[in-house]
Amino acid sequence: MLGDKSQNLVTLIISVCALQAIVIFFFLRSLSLAGDITQKGYEKKRSKLLGAPWLRHVIVSLLLSLCPLGLEASMAHERRPPMAPSASRYHRRRSSGTRDERYRSDVHTEAVQAALAKHKERKMAVPMPSKRRSLVVQTSMDAYTPPDTSSGSEEEGGQGEGTPTSSQGSVSMEHWISRAIHQGSTTSSSSSSTQSGGSGAAGRLADVLAQTHVGKSGNGPSPSSASTYIPQPVTLTLPAMLLNPASLACVFPVSSRVSAKIQQLVNTLKQPRRPPLREFFVDDFEELLEVQQPDPNQPRPEGAQMVAIRGEPLGVVTNWPPSLEAALQRWGTISPKAPCLTTMDTNGKPLYVLTYGKLWSRSIKVAYNILHKLGTKQEPMVRPGDRVALVFPNNDPAAFMVAFYGCLLAEVVPVPIEVPLTRKDAGSQQIGFLLGSCGVTVALTSDACHKGLPKGPTGEIPQFKGWPKLLWFVTESKHLSKPPRDWFPHIKDANNDTAYIEYKTCKDGSVLGVTVTRIALLTHCQALTQSCGYTEAEIIVNVLDFKKDVGLWHGILTSVMNMMHVISIPYSLMKVNPLSWIQKVCQYKAKVACVKSRDMHWALVAHRDQRDINLSSLRMLVVADGSNPWSISSCDAFLNVFQSKGLRPEVICPCASSAEALTVAIRSNQPPGRGVLSMQGLSYGVIRVDSEERLSVLTVQDVGTVMPGALMCVVKPEGVPQLCRTDEIGELCVCSIATGMSYYGLSGMTKNTFEVFPTSSSGAPISEYPFTRTGLLGFIGPGGLVFVSGKMDGLMVVSGRRHNADDIVATALAVEPMKFVYRGRIAVFSVTVLHDERIVVVAEQRPDSTEEDSFQWMSRVLQAIDSIHNVGVFCLALVPANTLPKTPLGGIHLSETKQLFLEGSLHPCNVLMCPHTCVTNLPKPRQKQPGLSAARSPQMSYKNRTSEMLCFLFLSEVLQWRAQTTPDHVLFTLLSSKGAVLSSLTCLQLHKRAEKIAAMLMERGHLQDGDHVALVYPPGIDLIAAFYGCLYAGCVPITVRPPHPQNIATTLPTVKMIVEVSRSACVMTSQVISKLLKSKEASAAVDVRAWPPVLDTDDLPKKKPPQLYKPSNPDTLAYLDFSVSTTGMLAGVKMSHTATSAFCRSIKLQCELYPSREVAICLDPYCGLGFVLWCLCSVYSGHQSILIPPSELEVNPALWLLAVSQFRVRDTFCSYSVMELCTKGLGLQTESLKVCSELVKERPSVPPGEAGTSGPDPTTVYVDMRALRHDRVRLVERGSPHSLPLMESGKILPGVRIIIANPETKGPLGDSHLGEIWVHCAHNGSGYFTVYGDEALQSDHFNSRLSFGDTQTVWARTGYLGFLRRTELTDASGERHDALYVVGALDEAMELRGMRYHPIDIETSVIRTHKSIMECAVFPWTNLLVVVVELEGSEQEALDLVPLVTNAVLEEHYLIVGVVVVVDIGVIPINSRGEKQRMHLRDGFLADQLDPIYVAYNM
Repeated sequence: MLGDKSQNLVTLIISVCALQAIVIFFFLRSLSLAGDITQKGYEKKRSKLLGAPWLRHVIVSLLLSLCPLGLEASMAHERRPPMAPSASRYHRRRSSGTRDERYRSDVHTEAVQAALAKHKERKMAVPMPSKRRSLVVQTSMDAYTPPDTSSGSEEEGGQGEGTPTSSQGSVSMEHWISRAIHQGSTTSSSSSSTQSGGSGAAGRLADVLAQTHVGKSGNGPSPSSASTYIPQPVTLTLPAMLLNPASLACVFPVSSRVSAKIQQLVNTLKQPRRPPLREFFVDDFEELLEVQQPDPNQPRPEGAQMVAIRGEPLGVVTNWPPSLEAALQRWGTISPKAPCLTTMDTNGKPLYVLTYGKLWSRSIKVAYNILHKLGTKQEPMVRPGDRVALVFPNNDPAAFMVAFYGCLLAEVVPVPIEVPLTRKDAGSQQIGFLLGSCGVTVALTSDACHKGLPKGPTGEIPQFKGWPKLLWFVTESKHLSKPPRDWFPHIKDANNDTAYIEYKTCKDGSVLGVTVTRIALLTHCQALTQSCGYTEAEIIVNVLDFKKDVGLWHGILTSVMNMMHVISIPYSLMKVNPLSWIQKVCQYKAKVACVKSRDMHWALVAHRDQRDINLSSLRMLVVADGSNPWSISSCDAFLNVFQSKGLRPEVICPCASSAEALTVAIRSNQPPGRGVLSMQGLSYGVIRVDSEERLSVLTVQDVGTVMPGALMCVVKPEGVPQLCRTDEIGELCVCSIATGMSYYGLSGMTKNTFEVFPTSSSGAPISEYPFTRTGLLGFIGPGGLVFVSGKMDGLMVVSGRRHNADDIVATALAVEPMKFVYRGRIAVFSVTVLHDERIVVVAEQRPDSTEEDSFQWMSRVLQAIDSIHNVGVFCLALVPANTLPKTPLGGIHLSETKQLFLEGSLHPCNVLMCPHTCVTNLPKPRQKQPGLSAARSPQMSYKNRTSEMLCFLFLSEVLQWRAQTTPDHVLFTLLSSKGAVLSSLTCLQLHKRAEKIAAMLMERGHLQDGDHVALVYPPGIDLIAAFYGCLYAGCVPITVRPPHPQNIATTLPTVKMIVEVSRSACVMTSQVISKLLKSKEASAAVDVRAWPPVLDTDDLPKKKPPQLYKPSNPDTLAYLDFSVSTTGMLAGVKMSHTATSAFCRSIKLQCELYPSREVAICLDPYCGLGFVLWCLCSVYSGHQSILIPPSELEVNPALWLLAVSQFRVRDTFCSYSVMELCTKGLGLQTESLKVCSELVKERPSVPPGEAGTSGPDPTTVYVDMRALRHDRVRLVERGSPHSLPLMESGKILPGVRIIIANPETKGPLGDSHLGEIWVHCAHNGSGYFTVYGDEALQSDHFNSRLSFGDTQTVWARTGYLGFLRRTELTDASGERHDALYVVGALDEAMELRGMRYHPIDIETSVIRTHKSIMECAVFPWTNLLVVVVELEGSEQEALDLVPLVTNAVLEEHYLIVGVVVVVDIGVIPINSRGEKQRMHLRDGFLADQLDPIYVAYNM
């Protein structure tokens, strides 16, 4: 045993040395053959080759692919279990070398390895995607390594080993402080560019007070928080934090893998792009994308204009038949015993021999039955000229041949197609469309195929998706009637009638039918006969698909014209025995073989098993895909190995063909021509012979000369078909009788392809006869040799440069293909994003690949393609092995793969997006102009509605007055979830209850005037009574939402925080909540001993207070309005008695509220307008409020509409979320509503503490979203591109003045500008409540003045962006009114690339991209846009969303997404008002608390 192994090793070493010599020899030989290298260059290249480190890599690759008995193969064999000897032996060897050898080139492999070596020197860490373990695709979980152990940056040291937690007790503070110092420059620069306008230091103070952190979006690293989003106490003094926001980074270490990866991403993106962004002017209104300017240094064609090349004359031999049917008749009657076709079984044994006599007789039988046995005598189903489908499997050429010739004899038009299988075939639906457009009603098939088709319950074949209704007709002789003796097919000379239709799949997946006339069919057979020198009784081995293309032309048509004998090798036999075609060539002494380059490669892998191979009989080896430049290596390797077996070099005959032009060119018995072309030049469509120093090359071989009787020219691929220059790449066009005639039923496309008239540079046509476009790109070289460099279908034009999909595949496969790509299965295509094509690469990865392997391979592929082709890859996706859609012969179905990618149904297991590298045509970042003056005089921007000033009253006095004058008038009615009245309060009842609460506050609470009281009640009447009880006692109430019993851990800390921050002297609540606040569950969340005194109002004292408190000054505090904004900022607005009464008065006047009205209210009663409407307005105006707690809607969604209907309410107030919940599937009538005011969620009305709007007849305007980004307002038509609908926030309240001001300069703005809404009215809030007494921080929000114009008026800043418009619609009084439109909150707005974006707009675009995206939230972080999406559905769909989200945001918003995070449903935090808490989400993400399904870092 040991002796055998050592002998193998010696053999291997000798083989390596020999191979080294062979590689160098052939490499240098090919260079010298190319004729473009000097003697000096030759010597230089030779020495470089001999000393090159890559040589070992190439030799090993060659050994593994050509030498299955090598060391690795033998070692692998020892490790594997024994396999069945027959069928599996070839499979085993092929799978060990998974690289697709069609794309092999040693020079190219060297170029790729050299490029990767350069990148390795740069040592740039690229962040690896994060993936949930359940998503990891691998065979063993033991192989799993945490993502950040290898991709972490060096400064993290060994930290990647552990799993970081939110506390990070093990990491010292010094480490984080030093880290913050090292990263200081990055953080500060990014925060300055991303921070939004807003409250400045006041916002930071409120931040610290609230301890919910999060100031302005993107403002440096955020505190690391627990899942409740309440941070741990910190020990840094407050002033330091206020003075230096960057110091927050030191205090709250962002101890997460996420932040490290984002830092890596930022560092990576600092690398210079190729090509660099060009600066250009952008008008604020018309945002233009950068148009790629041509590179002044790009190579340009310099040659003379080409002339059309004519092939040799088609010499019509006297004994050539007048038509193909006549040829069949001749051979069928003269030589009936002559073999026509031999079919093989899967063991390689002859299955059946079809003679010319049998073919003739059976074809006549089929023809007779088609015409006379389908339908009735009066109404036959098929008439001459009709189309019929031919549905035959790839292993039954005899049945196909009989049916095909039967159709020709019956003068019906056969349409050969693939067999539809039970599974959803890729492209099957498009085939059905072709059959439908051709009017096909009958499908001919074989018995075995008919039995194998899917059947319905009753045994009939179901109608396939997209297919017309078909009659399936079996063509076996036993099923057919014998024709009468007097019936004979009419055999005519070839004419212009359609002979057959060949289907062709386009780049976009659509299927076209190319019609071939009878004269074209005959002429093509004659041209092939002349080119290939076919003679009678020659034997031809055919491995190709006999239903179309080269396999049909040689193996079914030309063979019959010349009475040749075809040996047909089915694809199923090739899979089992790749050598079968060579064995048949030897066995039958075949003169001709028709193969593809992959068949040559498979034969190379398996040939060592055969000793007695002799290929000397072959005079032509037709390589059907020889026009693909990457087939050269297979041809060369095949010749190198089999030259010793009798194969002559001139036997290898590459050919070029297309469905439209049939055979374009074929090399026959002439030495090969080669050209080594620069890929850089090719990308500009120019032929440049490459210098010896460059490695980015494409070697092309000739495909022979122009076909006999044809004229060929090369025209520009785009635009007018003008002749190219001699050194220019263009599309080959052919003028010949032997081409297709049209696309069936598509006259427009036919004209563009089959009726082309090429013109010279002067514009004159070069011929009176039309040319046909071949779809092949190439040029005509010296001696009239035709060279093909690619296909139009594989052409991708990126930023004005052409790239061929096959070239990209070759580069990707040159990157460690043995380790990674499953059987070399890679798809490359382009998608259009933002007005340019973007390259997408999809590869199948081997089942045993680890996450680390995947990421490393993806990174290297990106680097290689960037270096070799100078183009970025937009998206690189990996899918599990064997999952890409397949063509009938097992290749990748490209258009179907592209469709799945665009639909989000590809289900990749790894994705890497590189939009930052690829997208170079974004608009120029906006430069803000400082000191912008107003477009109109400031006075014209004011909008004012004056009203009579009513006498001022305190709310407590109003209630006392109502209790005396209308004691039994019902003010409040509370509804249950079933719509029943739960309780109600009259004026007197409310007054008496408030008195008892005031007495309790004085006695039990020992409270004094001005003390703060927290009211922790569920929505209801108790809350209202407690509020007025506080006013009667002279206390300042603060309404607080009670903790949720099922979620105490998250909700109770917020209650505690508001109680502490508001400095409440006591807490008033119900008995149930009182127990909850002191329960065991509560003690786990907060320190229950720290609560102030808790008063239970369920058991009130009987007596009244000695006297009711009356405020001495109307400007004293009435209540505090505490709320948490969507940016996570807790703020308490101070509302004076003056402001409270003025607010109620404005609402009363605007909504026309009076005691006989009933108003339904379904709002949260804890802050803002909801609180005012719930607790205050009924007392002030006297109307009855029907209270519907929003929580009851969860039990009964119809409650709100039922209440509106039941009580015949004319006015109602609700939020968007309430309307959405209630109206889903409910069609109740709401015509009786007079006012339905929504408190909107994302584009809100002005906050209630500062201003208010309301009113009927809201108008909607459509504004240009692109202009809004520049803070400009441009109205557009409904439905126009980039339009955004905005509904007005109602009429402006009486006594309110509004101006639109620039938030930065504080200057007034004109109508066409977007700015901050400033309000001047009596009911403005008087300031923020603060425990630190820093008045300077509040004055900006509540006491602002314009920087010019009217500088005396004091305004309150709302923090909302909007604009004003005079509306065309009139109100009830017949006047036109001024409408206020709110675009979004200033704090929420994100400044990216100098433009202002509103999160909701981006989120709306994202949610529309895929049905599985249920919710979305976006936020900026260190100049990057982070998009978080909630996935409903399988986790396997998570990676589908990454490209879709990136594309949508690019297309609609011109923004590049930095990070895409896919999470479970319910992860995005939403507050009780239905608003997304984006900053909480940001902190949770950065602290690794989201448990995301997948995190993609876009490069």
